[in-house]
Formats: sequence, structure tokens, C-alpha cells
Amino acid sequence: MEVYRNPTEVQMTQMVQPCHTNHRGELSTGQLLKWIDTAACLSAERHAGRPCVTASVDDIYFEHTIRVGQVVNIKAKVNRAFNTSMEVGVQVSCEDLCSGEQWSVCKAYATFVTEHKLTAKIKLRPLDPQTEEEKTEYSVAAERRRMRLVHTDTIKDLLTKSPEQAGPENRECNVTIPAEKTRVESVELILPPHANHQGNTFGGQIMAWMENVATISASRLCNAYPTLKTIEMFQFRGPSQVGDRLLFKAIVNNAFKNSMEVGVCVEAYRNEMELKQRHINSAFMIFVVLNENRQPRILPVLKPEPGDGERRFKEASARQKIRLDRKYVITCKYTEVPLSVPWDQSNKVYLSYNNVTALKTLVAKANWELASEREKFKMYILEEDTFLSVRIEMTICCNVMQAFLLLSDLRNRHEWDRHCASCELVQQVDKDDMIYHVISHTISEENKPMDFVVLVSRRKPCSPGDPFVLAFRSVTLPTHPIMPQYTRGETLCSGFCFWQETDKHTNVSYYHQATSGLLSYITTNIAGLSSSFYRTFQDCEQFLLKNKDKVPVELQNP
Repeated sequence: MEVYRNPTEVQMTQMVQPCHTNHRGELSTGQLLKWIDTAACLSAERHAGRPCVTASVDDIYFEHTIRVGQVVNIKAKVNRAFNTSMEVGVQVSCEDLCSGEQWSVCKAYATFVTEHKLTAKIKLRPLDPQTEEEKTEYSVAAERRRMRLVHTDTIKDLLTKSPEQAGPENRECNVTIPAEKTRVESVELILPPHANHQGNTFGGQIMAWMENVATISASRLCNAYPTLKTIEMFQFRGPSQVGDRLLFKAIVNNAFKNSMEVGVCVEAYRNEMELKQRHINSAFMIFVVLNENRQPRILPVLKPEPGDGERRFKEASARQKIRLDRKYVITCKYTEVPLSVPWDQSNKVYLSYNNVTALKTLVAKANWELASEREKFKMYILEEDTFLSVRIEMTICCNVMQAFLLLSDLRNRHEWDRHCASCELVQQVDKDDMIYHVISHTISEENKPMDFVVLVSRRKPCSPGDPFVLAFRSVTLPTHPIMPQYTRGETLCSGFCFWQETDKHTNVSYYHQATSGLLSYITTNIAGLSSSFYRTFQDCEQFLLKNKDKVPVELQNP
């Protein structure tokens, strides 16, 4: 039997030679970025059928270094094609030929657009994902695209609403280094070997040059050889061609206790007589300095330059807070208690992203089994390790947008869910995200009603065929602490998906991944689609049919 292979998949295998390494005999990050960009570009062109250029590269976290003599395996494939851009996912692993050991190095997500001479943008053909992994990546790609579009606004919002940044951290090192000492400028002439088959500079080549000047800048702060740990989004703002000069500027924006942020920008000009330089690219790179035990050293304090330097210093602190919040959100484990993540202005984008992503990932699972069927309602279950997930679906005579909007407002949930005593909107985060305090009639083992503080994130379809999504997850709010009269419940992944079947018919599916607090309730009601579950969804259907022409005005533009 022929083994399925994604038609856009590109595999690259490279032996690390001495010419690819730094002074420590480790693969240069700049060289790795060139290989990543090349593999991703080939995958994008395989789907588009025409030349492509790099538009951006998302944050990259480097988990391991690679040494000379080891083998780098790079796999790239298109996750999703939007209207005129596409996301390419890249997985990088390392292989030791002597021991046979393999390990993951990093993942990257790059956005590509087609290269064209005409003014009109070229529309890309959609992908048809086949495997569970492809369906998950396809679905989540829409959330990553949303995050890219709001990234700059997230930083601005945090700087506006957060209190003034505190002074330097207390640390053992009392050395202060002026930021101007770390400033680096370098110029490169674009030659044919640096360009692709269209004469545009390889994105990977530009990223490699950026990594070089950033490393020099970081070295000047610590008088040591730094290690690059993280790159924050590369954004290519314009092309450069053979014959252009590229001016690279790097400076340490802020030095924290064990890491430092270096900002790099790239400007292009055609000749020395050209007065106005074009902004080509920018990125932020996070470095650490490792001691002999491979542990991060404490770094000197940075004294920012007045004016722009102080602005960059504050922005770097904001980005560090976002990185730490994002890391906490993303690494939150199912087995850890509490499951709720503290809600904060700086992590709202990532909490919303994880909320929707978790539900979309659950929806894309392939091994759902039909457990029971009762009239127009079907129940499916999915068992994975110690987790039990439930899906209940029904088809109703209601427009998909109306059903989506009606169930988006949890204040009305008590009208169709007999387990819900009340639901209060406590914070309207933005037009797509709301936080509710829910009090349930469900009685806990402590013989008290349960309550929840829930983030509700809603999404309209990104492309035809996508569902409307309504995702729930628990958060922690200082204004709503645990109260003695209730048992605080938690939900890590639950919500609704709405698919349009016809103009008047909608498939409504509810998903719930059972956590320990509700596991006993779920398992009690799962057999034979119990009367409790059946009645709830029967009431939900009646609620939608009764109110389908009464969608509130404030909800009609989600």
C-alpha cells in the first residue's frame, strides 16, 4: 500500500561541516536560518507553482545546539494557504550518526507570498488536509495568522496600560554598561550568490547577517560569546535585489538578570547617492551567556541611551513580560492544579490563542467513537491516556450565524442549561473575548454548588468550510477569588463549533475535555446519552429555534 505524503512536503538533510560552525564548533544559527528559509521557500513554491518570497517568520525557540559532524534534518510543508499568503511549518531535528540518537532543535512558522511583476495579487488555491496532524495545523494556522496581525498592537497596548517599568533588577553583578557600547553597524553588498532565481535577496541570507551583527552586539555587553535562545518575529517589509546595499544596525535594548534583548533593523539603498533608505526588516533576538556548566550567567546592568534608548528599554521589558506570560500559558499542564491561568493585560492575546487552539486541536482528532444516539442527537467519546473527551452534535433549522451569536452570550445560558444557575459578564475584553462568572447547580463532593470564571473566545470562519468557534477555558481574576460558599470548578478545553450545512440548517457540536472536577459527572451521564445530557441539548435546540430572529444588535458584528 502506498504511504501518504503531503504534496507540499520538502525534506532537507545537511551534514554540519566546520565551515558551518562558530568558534565552539556548533552550527551557526545564521546558517541554520538559511537552511530553514530555503526549505520553507521550496515548499511554498511547490504549492504555489511559482516563485515565492518570505513575508515573515514567527518566533523561534532553539532547544538544543548542533555540533560539527552531526546531521540536521529539516522538514517543511504548507500548513494553510490563505487568499494571497500561505503558512509553511518547519520542523528541525538533529541526528548523531555515531549513537543514532535524534532530538528536536526547533519549530518555525514562516509566511510566504508569491513573487509577481503585476500589480494585482495572485490568489492561491486552498489546501485539502488529509491527516489528523494536517487538519490540526490547518485549523490552528488561522489563529497564528490572527496573532501576527495583532502583535504590534499588543506591545503598544501593554506599554499604554501597564504601570511604569521598574528600575534594574537586583542582581549580584553591579557592573553597568552604557548601551552605546553595544551598538553595531555593518553593510553588505547584495551579490548574485545572495539572491534567488528572481534576483531578490534570500530571506535566510538576510536573517543570517542579522544574527551576525546581533551576536557581536550581545558580545560587547558581556565580553563573552553569547548563545542565541530565541528570535522574535522577522518581518520583511520590502524586497532587496542584487546590487543593493544593506545596512544592518544592532544594539542591546535591555539586559535582564540572565538574558538580554538585541534589536536589529535592516535598511537598503541602491547607491551612495541615494538619500532615503528603505526599511527592509527588523527583529529582536534573545541571548544568554552560558558558564562552564551550561547554565546562564548573571549579566551586567544596561544603561539605556536617553530618548529612543529609554523607549527601547521599556519596550524590551514589555516584550519580556509577554514572553514569560506566553511561556506560562503554553506550558500549562493538564495535570497541574490550578488549571486556570491568571488573566492579565499582557497575556490576553496568548490566552485567547490557546483557548481557541485547544478546542480546534480537539475537534481535529481522528479517533472519535460513536457512543450513543438518541433521536437527532449523537454522542461521541475520545479516550486518550487519562483524559476523556465528549462530543455531542445536532442539526437544527437555524442559520449558522444566528446560532453562533445566540450561544455566544452566556448571560442567557440559564434559559437552556438547567445546570446553570447564573452567568455574569464581568469583563468585555474585546469584541471577540469575554470573561464570565458562572454559578452552577451542579453539587461538588464538598456538597456545595460549583462556580467558574471562564474566558469565552469566539471566531468567525477564516475560509469557506471553516466552522464558527466558541471556546471556553478557566482563568483567574483578582476580582473574583474563590468563595467559601462555592467549590471553584475549572475547564481547560470546551466549547461549540458551528458548521453551515444549508442556508437554514446548522450542525452544532459541543466538545468537553473532562478535568478531574467534572470527570465523575461526565462519566455518570455518558452511558446511553443520559436524560441529563439529552434534556440539556433538547433545551438548547428549543432555545435557538425560539430566539433565532431575536439576535441582540450588539452581537451582530462579532
